[in-house]
Amino acid sequence: MIHSLIPMLAQEAASAAESGASITEAASTTTGPTVLGLGILLAIMVVLSALVLCAAYHIRTVTLALGFATTTAMWAIGYVAMMAPGLWLGELLFIATLAVPVLFGAIARRAGTSPIRVGLTSALANLLVIGSFLYDGREGSQPVLAALYVLGLFAISAVLAWLGGQLARNARPIALPATAGLFARVSAATIFILLVTGGLVTGLESGLAVPDWPNSFGHNMLLYPISEMKGGIFYEHAHRLFGMLVGTTALVLLSVVWREDRRAWVRVVAVAFLTMICVQGLLGGLRVTGNLTVATSGLELQPSTLLAIVHGMFGQIVFATACVIAVVTSDLWRNASPARGIQHADRVRGLPIALCVLLLVQLFFGASYRHLQIPPTGEQAAVHPAWPIWGHIAGALVILVVAVATGAIASSRCRDIKPIRVLGKGLVHAVGLQLALGIGALVVVLLRVDQAIPVYEVVVTSAHQALGALILAMTAMLGAFSLRMVAPEREPQVELTPSSSAA
Repeated sequence: MIHSLIPMLAQEAASAAESGASITEAASTTTGPTVLGLGILLAIMVVLSALVLCAAYHIRTVTLALGFATTTAMWAIGYVAMMAPGLWLGELLFIATLAVPVLFGAIARRAGTSPIRVGLTSALANLLVIGSFLYDGREGSQPVLAALYVLGLFAISAVLAWLGGQLARNARPIALPATAGLFARVSAATIFILLVTGGLVTGLESGLAVPDWPNSFGHNMLLYPISEMKGGIFYEHAHRLFGMLVGTTALVLLSVVWREDRRAWVRVVAVAFLTMICVQGLLGGLRVTGNLTVATSGLELQPSTLLAIVHGMFGQIVFATACVIAVVTSDLWRNASPARGIQHADRVRGLPIALCVLLLVQLFFGASYRHLQIPPTGEQAAVHPAWPIWGHIAGALVILVVAVATGAIASSRCRDIKPIRVLGKGLVHAVGLQLALGIGALVVVLLRVDQAIPVYEVVVTSAHQALGALILAMTAMLGAFSLRMVAPEREPQVELTPSSSAA
């Protein structure tokens, strides 16, 4: 394995060395604009982030959660619609997109919060994509048109959510948790969708369809025209936009946690989570460009396969972290007390941690194979690196045994602790399905003979990657709940007799 990685790294280093002189010459003309452009972009991001933090701090948690859930659902449906599924299905998806604010407006009314405020919160999040429609096929700045677009977005969102509230006037009230845990769940769901879109980017071999970053073909990422988002460009750019939504969600989560949770360590975790999101975004960008630059082509762009592997792995770690935050900020966590007398308590507590480590190793093999394989062309057969395949297969067998043992022990020894029992049983079923998907993914990849990517290959490989992320998150949550709800085993204390005391 190490012997295979060294040539790859050496090749990248040699490539950089060969072009070093040219890059040095180009730096004299590009460094100034590059530094200036990145500095301006960073300053704008800092200001906008501060505004998001301040705004979120003054909005109710339930309103924030339902508003961002509305936006996430709309984006997910819109993502499918942009795949050009056909006229009739496309129209149905458009109607479904409009129905989402109505649905969440109804939920808001039943939860005792304002549907209109939920709609306005969703509109705030949707400002991330309004620029793509505003600058679609238009040249120059048009302030009046921009104002009309923004006002229309807020008006339509508020009206649709209000309509949902009216439809639910006589519905039975529901109780939603008012803690940061509710928004943390929305954040985790948004990250999961981001992982799915990232898996599709890799599966469709569209990782470098947009050659520059943080811009897109020289455009500001948030202003790239929607009419140009076609083919591989759509999958890559949509993944970036979902990344922006995830970043905004992490900012809001930090604000909510800081307002509602007084535990210092939870606040530290929320700050660390936001930092992880920023690092993941930077990894994704550097995977494309190789270095910090606003160049759109030329020697300054050196895509990195190694960073692609790290980016793929770290994304799943970020998702698992989001799920753990949802656990530790929930009412269930706060109200729990460790159960004593659980048989094999140390195994219940320790096995999920060991399984997480094994899953990360397995993730390394899987990500390495996806990014190091060379797809077939019309003239050349595919190249399948052996060490990631065999490492992944061997890891699957080990994880199957450990995961089944972990889930079985947790569910059997903690029957009265619902979250541990449910996660334990879910882990056993999920790892069995994952094994079947893994076999299927290997078969469809090996059967491919030309450059055309079969739809079934994308579906199977993406499902395998997404379920792997869910298994890692489930294991992390199981570990967190076990440490919280299961007391460690203690050796019985020996009472000292007078004679033994004298001795």
